[in-house]
Amino acid sequence: MPGKKKDLIKFEIKGHIIECEPQDTVKYEIADELGLLDKVADYGWKQLSAKEAGKIGGVLGARRRKEGNVRR
Repeated sequence: MPGKKKDLIKFEIKGHIIECEPQDTVKYEIADELGLLDKVADYGWKQLSAKEAGKIGGVLGARRRKEGNVRR
């Protein structure tokens, strides 16, 4: 049984056209702030080191806690 088709959005950030799910835009913004956007846009999320991915996850979690949007 095929999965549900996900709605993707396109947005531009620092000259890169990104196509992702709406909730993932924050990850790209954080990657840009940390100077990792070029690497993600060119090679994908899998090419980030564990340290780089963890930093993005940490900043994302801190923002969600600050806003009160904690996923459990």
